[in-house]
Amino acid sequence: MSKATTMKDALKRWEEKTGINPAEATEVLLYFQWPPIEKMDNSLAVLTKCEKLSLSTNMIEKIAGISSLKNLKILSVGRNFIKNFSGLEGIGETLEELWISYNLIEKVKGVGVLKKLKVLYMSNNLVKDWAEFNKLQDIPSLEDLLFVGNPLYDSLDEATWKAEACKRLPNLKKLDGEPVIREEVQE
Repeated sequence: MSKATTMKDALKRWEEKTGINPAEATEVLLYFQWPPIEKMDNSLAVLTKCEKLSLSTNMIEKIAGISSLKNLKILSVGRNFIKNFSGLEGIGETLEELWISYNLIEKVKGVGVLKKLKVLYMSNNLVKDWAEFNKLQDIPSLEDLLFVGNPLYDSLDEATWKAEACKRLPNLKKLDGEPVIREEVQE
């Protein structure tokens, strides 16, 4: 079996393929590397202008090496083996979208650092109870949540799920791809 692709090698291959210096790039797509990337590391620090970074469909177990990416607005790490939200602290003031579906997340601890996050796609993870779901209330600007395929979602009928999720996250504008329609309260 071949060795995992390192972050450094992935960036080098990307530069060769695109002809773009990673330090100048605003969008860097390192998804579906072969062999897959297993570790995010400090070689990502070169991506100082990067606004969108995609590392989907690899074998990454934890988020790391992105604290210096002060322009990062969209991080896509879907289809990996990520188990939690740690490693995002350094980009908590800038990240607007986190695509982290199809991972192994059971616990939502640590999302509160994502002060500007508007979009959280975390479908098909392992969140199974409301106590964990409620931690999403720590994200003040969350508007768009994709949560289908988590055990909590699967344990309820659709109407109950929607009502409960919207009650717990009153700022949501979109839930599981559908606009949230709230009953207007008459004064």
